[in-house]
Amino acid sequence: MSQTTLRVDPSCMDDFDPNSLLADEAIRRIQQQIQPTSGFEKIALRSALGRILYSDVLSKIEVPGHTNSAMDGYALRGDDLPSAGTFTLDVIGTAWAGTPYTGAVSAKQCVRIMTGAPLPEGTDTVVIQEHAEITDDGIRIDARHKPGQNVRHAGEDIAKGQTVLNAGRRLTPADIGLLASLGIGETKVYRKIRVAFFSTGDELRSIGEPLEPGTIYDSNRYTLQGMLTRIGAESIDMGVIRDRREDTFEAFREAATCADVIITSGGVSVGEADYVKECLEELGQVTFWKVAMKPGRPLAFGRIKDAWFFGLPGNPVSVMVTFYMFVQPALRRLMGETEPDPLTLQARCESKLSKKAGRTEYQRGVLEYDGSGQLTVSKTGSQGSGILTSMSHANCFIILPLELESVEPGSTVTVLPFAAIM
Repeated sequence: MSQTTLRVDPSCMDDFDPNSLLADEAIRRIQQQIQPTSGFEKIALRSALGRILYSDVLSKIEVPGHTNSAMDGYALRGDDLPSAGTFTLDVIGTAWAGTPYTGAVSAKQCVRIMTGAPLPEGTDTVVIQEHAEITDDGIRIDARHKPGQNVRHAGEDIAKGQTVLNAGRRLTPADIGLLASLGIGETKVYRKIRVAFFSTGDELRSIGEPLEPGTIYDSNRYTLQGMLTRIGAESIDMGVIRDRREDTFEAFREAATCADVIITSGGVSVGEADYVKECLEELGQVTFWKVAMKPGRPLAFGRIKDAWFFGLPGNPVSVMVTFYMFVQPALRRLMGETEPDPLTLQARCESKLSKKAGRTEYQRGVLEYDGSGQLTVSKTGSQGSGILTSMSHANCFIILPLELESVEPGSTVTVLPFAAIM
């Protein structure tokens, strides 16, 4: 008697594979194992943009360095402010930001002062020039003012010895300016990590090579190069590795000698010519091999000698999704970065999304405001893992959790804007 059903193993086409790790658990295991590199370098401030601070930065000075005027106006004693009516003061000099007034100011006197100029001795208040009436004898002011107004006190922004930036921060243009304002010309940053990557497959051709029947251009190495460059890693492109065990084995061995991280695209499936898993199990250790997600279930994580390993699927969209959701957070941790997870948003979905329970899905969408100012999101057409235009046209991921069973138009969904991760 013949069987009416086949006994088959779960595949990437299935909605659920009991052997797949949940996405959140995969992220937790990766973050648990990877620790920041111990290497650092001291570099010029002008070269530090986008680098990760290695140690806390403490200020050796006060900012502002002296009590000064916040506005152009007149510096005077707060006790001279009238409680009613008007009051006339003599103008006895001028204080400039680069040329302070060195004399003392007595009762019923004031000094013309410019923004940033130190307050003259005896003064504690500034009346802005628009609120002072110039007279033949000086200026006249009314009762609208309060003692201490329009004054910036020494150390008001930064106190001497204060921690101004913490280790693990990715330096922004504002941070560079802040360090410059403290007179800091060099800073310690984590060394750049080295990431070696290659694609696998006899069907792949590099740009410039002719395409024979059945061959395609390899786009994955170009997207990987771009994503690695964007986060500040040093990349090592090892090209396309053919589907031969000895070539794959040698590529792994070479990469492990020169890189902190190895990333492959393709070859992590169950095909007869997929040698990545076989070589990895011989050379290193595998932490997990499958994640309950779409696109990108065949996602491998492990270690080869002193290098971390990420085996990504071969489809272009799967490469980008798995990189942004799993690899990039790991690389940032390895680089020493301690910034919080990117902010997700809630938006009204304008599309009907096909989804079955059993795995987390990362669909590509366009996030925008509607006419009433509400955030809405629509999918970017077909969501196939080989359709790279779905990523190129998108500006966010629509994150559909494991238990969800489809999304109807008008439903609220969670989105991760590309601006937060790219």
